[in-house]
Amino acid sequence: MIIPLRCFSCGKPIAQLWEEFKKRVAEGEKSGKILDEIGLERYCCRSMFLGQEDYLELISHFKKS
Repeated sequence: MIIPLRCFSCGKPIAQLWEEFKKRVAEGEKSGKILDEIGLERYCCRSMFLGQEDYLELISHFKKS
């Protein structure tokens, strides 16, 4: 699944924060600390990031054409 432009529950724009979050998690920082620092305070917005998996590379291997 691709990160949505806005939170499904509250409508806050969140897509612009995804790349920074993903980069910092890869560097080894804790997810909760990152979410606090980038300004995601609501539980609905935080769950959008914590429940997200980046499957685009895996799915691209199964493309038919």
